[in-house]
Amino acid sequence: MKHSLFLICFLCLIASGCNGSKGNTSQTDTNRQTATVDPDSPIAVTTTVGMVADLVRTVGGDRVNVTQICGSGVDPHLYKATRDDVATMMRADVIFYSGLMLEGKMTDTLIKMARNKPVVAVTEAIDQASLLEPDDFAGHYDPHVWMDVSAWSKCVTVIADELAAIDPPSAPAYQERAAKLREQLSELDAYGKRVIATIPKDSRILVTSHDAFNYFGRAYDLEVIGVQGISTESEAGLQQINELVDLLVNKKVKSVFVESSVPRKNIDSLVEGAQSRGHEVNVGDKELFSDAMGSPGTYEGTYIGMLDHNITLVARGLGGEAPEKGFQGKLSP
Repeated sequence: MKHSLFLICFLCLIASGCNGSKGNTSQTDTNRQTATVDPDSPIAVTTTVGMVADLVRTVGGDRVNVTQICGSGVDPHLYKATRDDVATMMRADVIFYSGLMLEGKMTDTLIKMARNKPVVAVTEAIDQASLLEPDDFAGHYDPHVWMDVSAWSKCVTVIADELAAIDPPSAPAYQERAAKLREQLSELDAYGKRVIATIPKDSRILVTSHDAFNYFGRAYDLEVIGVQGISTESEAGLQQINELVDLLVNKKVKSVFVESSVPRKNIDSLVEGAQSRGHEVNVGDKELFSDAMGSPGTYEGTYIGMLDHNITLVARGLGGEAPEKGFQGKLSP
């Protein structure tokens, strides 16, 4: 696209050992605009996480063959590319990743791949003014943007434009599917605002395993508290646990939630602490999806299904009203 200068700067920062940049530069090869794919063969696409892979599959349709590196239940914060992953990336025509340091341990591999092919951060189209910068994330933006459906929908345009650039004959089809997907995401976002608003105001406190839900809270008007820090490498100390137990008891929080890709031990400590003080707290009967989606082949294994699941589970768990099977009637029982 437009990032050769940014790429040079980014590589210089890496070489000098600097890591304070908050930018979201795509690591795209400078010659990408002249490289096109065989119109008679599927485009080999490698993606990092499921939230990206699902958008690419939807926009790309039959023209793309997508390989996803981080599967269901895998924490992308901690994941290191294996030798097989590197081989898969080398065979790809284009690589899409989330960006904003979500895949921090894969950064070096992505930079190397960008020397020979398009390597694209799908979050590059999101206005930095709308990104969150938590105090405990070392000067970087919060990468969990997919929790805000409206913000994540901007990634659809990046994907459609990048696929069109390497496959011009299929550009109209990409743009048509992208427009349809954006419309579906707009409907999902409206559903989220509607059902979360049914939660009593004094019950709109979302306590989860780690700070992956800040964008979710901002988008749907919830106070969000993560037991673990923004990165799953941090640990909640005893003092923080005690402070959160005080909050649960004093505000009479009814439910707390565990996440599919994060150990639940800290949430269990909260529940036990509240019980010792005579306050019963429910743990959601289902896990929230944070850094990974549901199992492949399920509705929850799609981006729309993932967010539908989260929105519906939170609304019902905190005393709001939402259809048991979600806004499309497809959620698993």
